[in-house]
Amino acid sequence: SQTIMNIGIDHGYYAVKTRHFSFPAGISPYRYEPYTLQNVLECGGSYYVCGTGRQSLQRSKTENDRYYLLTLAAIAKEIKVRGENPTNCAVVIAAGLPLANFGREKKAFREYLLRNSQPVSFKFEGLPYKITIEDVKLFPQGYSALAVHPEMLRNEPSILLMDIGGWTVDLMRLDNGVPDASACRSLELGMIRCIDEAKEQIRRDMGISVTDAQIESVLNGKPCSLPDAVQEIIRKQGRAYVDQLLSAVMESGFDWKALPVVMLGGGAAVVKRHLGLRDGLCRVFTLAGDKVNAEGFERILDQLPANPEKR
Repeated sequence: SQTIMNIGIDHGYYAVKTRHFSFPAGISPYRYEPYTLQNVLECGGSYYVCGTGRQSLQRSKTENDRYYLLTLAAIAKEIKVRGENPTNCAVVIAAGLPLANFGREKKAFREYLLRNSQPVSFKFEGLPYKITIEDVKLFPQGYSALAVHPEMLRNEPSILLMDIGGWTVDLMRLDNGVPDASACRSLELGMIRCIDEAKEQIRRDMGISVTDAQIESVLNGKPCSLPDAVQEIIRKQGRAYVDQLLSAVMESGFDWKALPVVMLGGGAAVVKRHLGLRDGLCRVFTLAGDKVNAEGFERILDQLPANPEKR
């Protein structure tokens, strides 16, 4: 009998996340089999190395096949880690969109992930997969993460949810646990902006080129062999980014001196690390890890009543 799996996938601009994995949202096509099978997807007669660093920004995730192929890689990784049968598996995808664009993008993104030809056959890391994508359920990003942490809403009539991603920072106010659709904003102020400005500053001041991974390491307070002067520039840029972000949040109509803030997403730990008492935030909670949205999507789907015909 066919297993039906619920798989939560967060299709970020910077990284694709599932319950167990996070990998860069880059993809490199090869006409012939590449030198390694690691993270290699073979689909439709072509080869793709998934997770190959940062790609150019896509305004719409449906404009080419990139996010569909990354979705297949994410599903394959989850099937393998959960020990399911890779050649006879049905999947329900739980994915997300920013609440600000939810109504506008929902239909197109669902159709993009579902496609027509089922089951889908492909190879990942040399193993054959044959999966049926039964359905795609879409949920608001950020808000879904609270399914994993409902305690965040307790005793707080209003909170500001701040999902700090690679390209965007999605802001959402919740009143008595309900998102206010009119109080949603999406700012193009994600971590990529912070990293790019740090790289440019280091090039100007020190004449060297550092990598995204090195900057992320310093911003997260992890050890790195970069000279102290370079690390200091990165830390200063981290603080400047937080100032810029807080200012933009206030200008968007959210008073963080009055509203408790719940931060999540890949940039949450960096922002929390560079906050100080002088910023005067009312109260700050951080949802750890960049997989919290994907976990939230999956948790909500697990709690929905199952379709008895599919079971």
